[in-house]
Amino acid sequence: MPDQRIEVIAYSGYRGEEIPRAMILHNEKIEVVEILSSWMEEGLKDRTRKRFFKIKGSDGNLYKIYYNEKVMEWYYIVCKREGSCHGDYFGTDWRG
Repeated sequence: MPDQRIEVIAYSGYRGEEIPRAMILHNEKIEVVEILSSWMEEGLKDRTRKRFFKIKGSDGNLYKIYYNEKVMEWYYIVCKREGSCHGDYFGTDWRG
């Protein structure tokens, strides 16, 4: 299943859209309560850089989202089942 493009309200620091503050997912605004981790990945072929965030939402659920710097869009990583997102396990609150 492809990642889902989402709208994110972010703090824009000196590099642009840096830190997510809220997101709109399935027509629902979810505030970012906590950023659990963040990292950057770069594609080997096209050198596309993506900034990833594991976040806790105001709805109590945990999410993995990223910002694609090439297309300047935010995405929600859609997982088929709990714990299937790139080997990560979020526990029973994982949405995907």
